[in-house]
Amino acid sequence: MRKLKITAGLAAVLLIAPLATTAEENKSDTYRQLKLFSDVFERVRADYVEEATDEELIESAIQGMLTALDPHSSYLNAKSFKDMRVQTKGEFGGLGIEVTMENGYVKVVSPIDDTPAHRAGVEAGDLITHLDGEPVLGLTLNEAVERMRGKVNTDLGLTILREGEDPFDLTITRDVIKIRSVRSRVEGNIGYVRITTFNQQTTPGLEKAIDDIEEELGDDLEGYVIDLRNNPGGLLDQAISVTDAFMDQGEIVSTRGRDTDDAQRFNAHDGDLTDGLPVVVLINGGSASASEIVAGALQDHRRAIVMGTPSFGKGSVQTIIPLGAHGAMRLTTARYYTPSGRSIQAKGIEPDIFVEQATIELPENGPQRKEADLRGALSNDGDNGEEGAENGAVSEDAQLDYQLTRALDLIHGLTLYQESPSIN
Repeated sequence: MRKLKITAGLAAVLLIAPLATTAEENKSDTYRQLKLFSDVFERVRADYVEEATDEELIESAIQGMLTALDPHSSYLNAKSFKDMRVQTKGEFGGLGIEVTMENGYVKVVSPIDDTPAHRAGVEAGDLITHLDGEPVLGLTLNEAVERMRGKVNTDLGLTILREGEDPFDLTITRDVIKIRSVRSRVEGNIGYVRITTFNQQTTPGLEKAIDDIEEELGDDLEGYVIDLRNNPGGLLDQAISVTDAFMDQGEIVSTRGRDTDDAQRFNAHDGDLTDGLPVVVLINGGSASASEIVAGALQDHRRAIVMGTPSFGKGSVQTIIPLGAHGAMRLTTARYYTPSGRSIQAKGIEPDIFVEQATIELPENGPQRKEADLRGALSNDGDNGEEGAENGAVSEDAQLDYQLTRALDLIHGLTLYQESPSIN
């Protein structure tokens, strides 16, 4: 019996010993890697062809470590951190484009409405290969963004590579970018709400837009089109509150990181601001991040019909971690999942109804003869001389926007279907 106890005790020691050895080896390996970094740092300080400050070298090392993880993790120095905080409040300086990196080039996620880039014709999916003739290859995303920013009324030359076209140059004049994140108007008896980004002004802007539309149309209101095309995203809390505006209950989005215990779920509260009226959400390849959260949640709960083309597919969560006087780090810490458990990352949201953007051209047909034009045609015995009630006219912008036209037609059709009496 004593021999068995000794043997069991020895086994326990043997089990613990390898774990301790592994931990020591990992720590030793980390020290070796840090020693390697120190050696390289000192050699660059001493022998690089041009003198570089310690601050520049360390910032570059941190930037390299973060950008090597994924396209959205990065280091923000004090100035960049300040600019980012200003941007989320809805006003900043620059060209007016949301960008990421792809294969070493700056990729346009989407141009922001009514900005210099938008007016110059920059499109979602464009690759920026040169800035003022200097190649983008070799720059980090933050470095490229920093070069695109500058004094108001100064010009910047962009060389753009667009699918199916030869590279071409654009000159854009920098301006103060004031983002009005929500615009709205009435199209016939339908409310049209355009959300360009998700900043601190978005939810109040949406609530005001819905109030204005309801006040204008009253009982004639048939539904809403929520336009998220070319919306690059923004603040998570705003995406949640915007979605909540159209839902009474249910999960909106969940986030899951490396540690499963850190998973978060965000749910809707009572109160659908639209009283259950039909909703169509428009998306395209420029709809990213927060836009995809809204579209995915409303689609999963069948609260809205999603129309357009597949979205961008940015389903990762970035946490801004302040670093005191040295700025902050933007670190990818989790992934977004729609209520049904779909990951948005690298897949995006597939629309319920696929509609490519197209140019509308009206056919030039000659006069058409109808039954009523025929000599001796019978009259309509049910005609009381009154014309059928017509919906309000849609704007010229809507008539030229094929995707929007389809969305308006869909809501009108749903309304007619719901109101039509059955024939017995």
